[in-house]
Amino acid sequence: RFSHNVITSRAVNRANVSKEAFFDVELPKTAFITNFTMVIDGVTYPGTIKEKEAAQQQYQQAVSRGQTAGLVKASGRKMEKFSVSVNIAAASKVTFELIYEELLKRHFGKYELFLKVNPKQLVNQFEIEANIFEPQGISSLEAEGSFITNDLLPVIHKSFSGKKGHVSFKPTIDQQRSCVDCPTTLLNGDFVITYDVNRESPGDLQIVNGYFVHFFAPKNISHLPKNIVFIIDVSISMSGRKLQQTREALLKILEDIKEDDYLNFVLFGDDVHKWKDTLIKATPENLDEASRYVQQIDIAGWTNLNGGLMAGIEMLNEAHKNRSLPERSASLIIMLTDGRPTKVILSNVRNAIQGKYPLYNLGFGYDLDYGSLEKMAAENNGLARRIYEDSDSALQLQGFYDEVANPLLTEVELKYPENVISDLTQNHFKHYYDGSELVVAGRITDNDLNSITAEVKAHGAEDDLTFTEQSDMEETAKALEEQQHIFGDYMERLWAYLTIQQLLEKRNAAKGEEKANLTAKALEMSLKYKFVTPLTSMIVTKPEDNEDKAALADKPLEGTNPFQGPFDGDPHFIIDVPLKEDALCFNINDDPGIVLNLIRDPATGIIVNGQLVGDKQSSNDASPHNTFIGRLGILNTQLNMTLEITPEKITLQIAIVLICALEISMGDGVKFEVVLHQVWRKHATYGDFLGFYIIDGHKMSEHTHGLLGQFFHPIDFSILEVHPGSDPKKPDATMIVKNNQLTVTRGWQKDYTDDPKHGRNVPCWFIHNNGEGLIDGAHTDYVVSSLL
Repeated sequence: RFSHNVITSRAVNRANVSKEAFFDVELPKTAFITNFTMVIDGVTYPGTIKEKEAAQQQYQQAVSRGQTAGLVKASGRKMEKFSVSVNIAAASKVTFELIYEELLKRHFGKYELFLKVNPKQLVNQFEIEANIFEPQGISSLEAEGSFITNDLLPVIHKSFSGKKGHVSFKPTIDQQRSCVDCPTTLLNGDFVITYDVNRESPGDLQIVNGYFVHFFAPKNISHLPKNIVFIIDVSISMSGRKLQQTREALLKILEDIKEDDYLNFVLFGDDVHKWKDTLIKATPENLDEASRYVQQIDIAGWTNLNGGLMAGIEMLNEAHKNRSLPERSASLIIMLTDGRPTKVILSNVRNAIQGKYPLYNLGFGYDLDYGSLEKMAAENNGLARRIYEDSDSALQLQGFYDEVANPLLTEVELKYPENVISDLTQNHFKHYYDGSELVVAGRITDNDLNSITAEVKAHGAEDDLTFTEQSDMEETAKALEEQQHIFGDYMERLWAYLTIQQLLEKRNAAKGEEKANLTAKALEMSLKYKFVTPLTSMIVTKPEDNEDKAALADKPLEGTNPFQGPFDGDPHFIIDVPLKEDALCFNINDDPGIVLNLIRDPATGIIVNGQLVGDKQSSNDASPHNTFIGRLGILNTQLNMTLEITPEKITLQIAIVLICALEISMGDGVKFEVVLHQVWRKHATYGDFLGFYIIDGHKMSEHTHGLLGQFFHPIDFSILEVHPGSDPKKPDATMIVKNNQLTVTRGWQKDYTDDPKHGRNVPCWFIHNNGEGLIDGAHTDYVVSSLL
């Protein structure tokens, strides 16, 4: 169940001039890269895994010697991309080898090994080979590919017997062709291997070299009734296809809900609406009424995310308090939103649930704060999933529901002898669902131990249940001797993999010293076991023109949003850098009346400009004046559209909306927000001004630029030598960014995204001198002649 994957690609340059060779593969997001090497004419160029900051510094030094490229980036729903290129001399050859490891999760009764196949050309020797060894014995094995034609079906060979299984796929060069004599390949898509194991006992306890792993998946257990509150976002941003597909998914889910289940719906937009005051039983009559209710769900204003969550949690709390739900049942909350929960909301939810039941957050699309949704779910025994805006969004929603549709056990605790076991991974689980599996690993501290007994206690549909599993050291060792292809220390690596994953999840929800300790432990293990995790990077040295170059492999975070940046206040910019869990900020100090280009994308035709206005101080006053955004010009040259916004015009257009904000969507994937800041009319200094926010920009092109637009492209930085500054409360530091060494100051800037009236202080590293060294060129390069 712990897969060790080796991808090898060999290329020969038969030309009489040098050529560039590309190695481009996609691997599962849940995997950790453990090694990468290039062998060029017998010389090996290895990848080295280091702490992220140290790798960045080495990378920056290499950058100063020439052009380089980052290696790993997010790529679609399940995959991330690793890519590297190298110059190969005439009549030379190169071998690339990438190794990654992954714990296979059990879904719907199957383990899935997911391989992305896309060689982009005909390959003389193409082969996929999988060797499977399972001590419990293999009960089923399948292999299929999305690109497999009837002609290619016989090329897939699969067999299993006892503990071993084998899959191979080795098409000839002619079998790869998209048509007879075509130079193009058929091989482009997903190749998926699924299997399961024999389950004579509820669990499987394996021991190797001082480490154990316990796989627990009991069968023939009665299903528990479930109590579900669906919390659905019906704010303006969910309009159109999102809401339509949400309705489709909910109607399909209602068809699958069982009669002994309880349910309710909570909708939140401007206000919060409940279908019923409490959860009701899923009788045929009630389900018919629920279907009619779902069909009528419609958009209702802005996003009261906190109100929706509090109403749903309170409903479950009251139902349990009143004992109106079955005593033996599984309660859960499923929330669907494209919103951005604040720290206050996270705290409110944690205090309201108090660990009583899991919260599952389904984040719709890209214009959301997925990292916070993930954190909220992790803090409340659940998980987050991104629902991709696509033609099958309704199926994605239904697919998630199917995973949690059949709870079998609650409050599952897996216990082991305390005096002989240490460093246990998570061993208490709120729910166990049919078709899944619970996995616990640990270290054995007693070298003289002959056997281990595991005891599992849980609440079932009719009784409290106890399961006992015993494993004999010698028997296990003998069973594992039969395998030949599994790497010897795999049990220890499986334990390390699971431990690091869980440390990173806990770190997400931790603060202060606890977060620092979890980070240090996860980093130490990532380096020891050579895993590329969010805390480590891999430096790859490349030979080019007799000069070392480096490329950097990082693990992208699922929570990383497209850039969301405000331009607000005395005009300051806040640049969120999710990979660093930090922000950069800078001010533009220039004269009232100048117009700055904020965003320019020649591919989409979108342009955003902002004009500065001064405060009300006398022009004779020699002291520095504050400036603010007084007017915004938004253009779309492809649609021949122009929009000019001033404080007066915004007030006129949305006088009925209390928060005084205007949301502008330019097709799917481009969304801005303009916030009106109204100041007391008799204020001696300040007048009304505007704030500009990028809510979603994932469809902006790679050519996007401008004072804000340039940060749609990835940015990284390193902080060195933090030391006291001129203000005791604001330390200075040295920052390495874009090959520049800058002195920066730790400070705060106001962000009005969540609270247009009061804003919130965002900690950031402040770049002085109008952002010099951070922005491309000088700020005067962004001055344009007019607003439109």
